[in-house]
Amino acid sequence: MSVLKGNDINFLFGKNLKRIRTQRKVSQLTLANMADLTHNFINDIENGRKWVSPDTLAKLSNALKIEPYQFFTPVSTPLNMDAEFMTNYLDDMEDSFLKMVRELRVRYLPDEDT
Repeated sequence: MSVLKGNDINFLFGKNLKRIRTQRKVSQLTLANMADLTHNFINDIENGRKWVSPDTLAKLSNALKIEPYQFFTPVSTPLNMDAEFMTNYLDDMEDSFLKMVRELRVRYLPDEDT
């Protein structure tokens, strides 16, 4: 697995933003309106010229109805993962899933022992 640099992450984020946006048949202008951002800012992000704050990341994730991590996952990741990376990836997914289940139990079944 290669080491990513800052510009690589900007490029990956922008590429994934564009891929997800186009898969959903959403224009830059529509996404900008949905996320309360400007069209130029969306264009700059997709072309790696601008970076996003946590608030902007949340706005884009919510507008596209995806999890934030999806902007950082290379499309070819499942095919290129070595065993250690895959183990860590699946462990993280399992931890996230279990946390979500616990939170839902507390919210919707507060009298149940967890």
